[in-house]
Amino acid sequence: MTDHDKRIDEATGTNLVGHEWDGIEELDTPLPRWWVYIFAGTVVFAAGYVVAFPALPDVAGMTGWSSRGQLDAALKAEAVARAPLLNAIAATPVEALAGNPQLMRSAIEGGNAAFKVNCVQCHGSGAAGSRGYPNLKDDDWLWGGDITSIHTTISHGIRSQSDETRFSQMPAFAEMLQKGQIQQLVSHVRAISGQGKASAAGAALFAENCASCHGEDGKGNREMGAPNLTDGIWLYGGDRASLTQTISKARFGVMPHWAGKLDPVTIKMLAAYVHSLGGGEALPQPQTAAAQPGEPDVRS
Repeated sequence: MTDHDKRIDEATGTNLVGHEWDGIEELDTPLPRWWVYIFAGTVVFAAGYVVAFPALPDVAGMTGWSSRGQLDAALKAEAVARAPLLNAIAATPVEALAGNPQLMRSAIEGGNAAFKVNCVQCHGSGAAGSRGYPNLKDDDWLWGGDITSIHTTISHGIRSQSDETRFSQMPAFAEMLQKGQIQQLVSHVRAISGQGKASAAGAALFAENCASCHGEDGKGNREMGAPNLTDGIWLYGGDRASLTQTISKARFGVMPHWAGKLDPVTIKMLAAYVHSLGGGEALPQPQTAAAQPGEPDVRS
């Protein structure tokens, strides 16, 4: 636009640039001096920052400082500070942790942190589990609830891809029994768990097909991971529909093994934390031989 073509906005006395949108024209208002100076300052600062600090890929900057390096240094310092405690936990057998209350508390705190990272996806943030995922706060344990058994379960998993995993498999009885017989078994299981009337036919089927794993009384067998069927705690549900599904098609839950994925100290701390949640059991006590006749019984 030439000087001859310039027009001035009557309201502000500012030149118009000639752009118009729906009757609204753009003013040729100069930028405030303070804004120009600040903008120029930011450009100079940015250029200095690129030279001094890591602002470009694979360029460390003249100062050598980086937030990643600062984090690494902080982590190394924390590792040095925690080393004596972790070494003490590493040197203490898992079954002996309870003998050192301070060490046990530290292990539980560390296990709590590890649980939130690795275990809440299945067992929940409160460790109460859900359908198909065990509640770790009750006192019902398929493979044992003492700290050593918990440590073994965490280390090697259940039906996991580990040479030392715990493994059991319930057969799918839909391939072996008729539907009516399965319903009789369902009725018997509900009866021994206090949910219905006893059935002689169901009891006979149970004795023939289920007692070898669950026991004649249905109270389970931890050596085989067979659950106790007489309590009110169910992994997949104790209603008739859920039991029918379980007996007909069986279940095959898998827990991953953590040995090789987590370090041994973290696994030990996880075992301590899970054991502390409320359902942990005492270690089995060794059997003491009975006193011979004429000898005092010192077992008590």
